[in-house]
Amino acid sequence: MEKIRQIQFFKDYFHSFFDKQSDSVKNKIDYVLFLVTVAERIPQKFLKHIEGTNGLYELRIEI
Repeated sequence: MEKIRQIQFFKDYFHSFFDKQSDSVKNKIDYVLFLVTVAERIPQKFLKHIEGTNGLYELRIEI
């Protein structure tokens, strides 16, 4: 699948958080990140724009 968009992480906050998660949680996070990069339209279930920001989104993952 071709990537439609690129994800940029702020500093190392995400990587610090990600490294502390169990393998099952990491798999869910990886799936949603993959979906964000390749899907034309992303359901609000997974991603929501944070109002009042310029391009900042909240990633939503059910664990």
